[in-house]
Amino acid sequence: MDNDDPQQFSVRTDTGAGGEPMTEVRYDRASALDAFTTMWRIRRFEEAVEDLYGRGLMHGTMHLSIGQEAVPTGACRALRPDDYITSTHRGHGHCIAKGADLERMMAELLAKETGYCRGRGGSMHIADTATGNLGANGIVAGGVPIATGAALSSRMRGTDQVTVCFHGDGALGEGAWHEGVILAAMWKLPVIFLCENNLYGMSMSSAKAFPLEQLSDRARGYGIPGVTVDGNDPEAVESVTTDAVARARAGEGPTFIVAQTYRWRGHSKSDKNLYRTRDEIEDWRQRDPIERFEHSILERGLVGRADLDQVRAGVRDELRGAVQRANAAPDASAADLLSGVYAR
Repeated sequence: MDNDDPQQFSVRTDTGAGGEPMTEVRYDRASALDAFTTMWRIRRFEEAVEDLYGRGLMHGTMHLSIGQEAVPTGACRALRPDDYITSTHRGHGHCIAKGADLERMMAELLAKETGYCRGRGGSMHIADTATGNLGANGIVAGGVPIATGAALSSRMRGTDQVTVCFHGDGALGEGAWHEGVILAAMWKLPVIFLCENNLYGMSMSSAKAFPLEQLSDRARGYGIPGVTVDGNDPEAVESVTTDAVARARAGEGPTFIVAQTYRWRGHSKSDKNLYRTRDEIEDWRQRDPIERFEHSILERGLVGRADLDQVRAGVRDELRGAVQRANAAPDASAADLLSGVYAR
């Protein structure tokens, strides 16, 4: 099996699932429109951010997830509003899928006082506790111990809340990943470790970094289920996440999900993309998760083209309004910088 080809990936359980059949999520009209809207909001938000950066209106670096929209969309649809997520440096899609306000996100990236972190955090540090988003993190695997801690909090408070920890394939090489996963497995905490394997940790191919047939084989060493799924299919992602959520709520502990996907852009805005070929990038662009999903729901008769056109127009207007209002908001002030410092 070529582990760089998502077309060869099907849902697979490695360990600890007991052989029970997997849930198969199949959308109805309302679900299809909701998922399409979320993916389109993520795509258009990031394209708008890229445009603003290119015109010199947005500063600092950023990490775009264009091409990966199906993963956060499918995963967050399997969660309740009071469930938690932790995110990464490539976290815009996670924030949006969990219900973030686009204007406040845009304001944060534009260093405005109305942003989620009052313009002080930027792209890599957006948090929204009202929607259960415990924060993006600029440290590779930095969200893993936070997610394990959030799951422990749910256990200690006697709730059945679940935490999804989004991370990339590069996180598997960090000690924090091992520490967080082994504690979660030992205590059977309600947390799901969801790896977005976009095939590269910065510029290092995950196939070279990890000599495994599947990255989900890592789960065997922790005694938890490991699942590999086509990360460009939101229904498939939601299916495996739904099973993992049910398992976590039942007190059966964590699941490790590897969603196979691809980022179209470089690692960050400073990445010259010298380690990938144009043919490889174009091949994955032909597997666009949004176009693929659009074709699927049209072919199944769940929606009509007019429905999808209406979604696109609505998201376009929403983004235009968010950019205009965020630009008009007051700039973050250095004079008030210490108001967010709690220890000196």
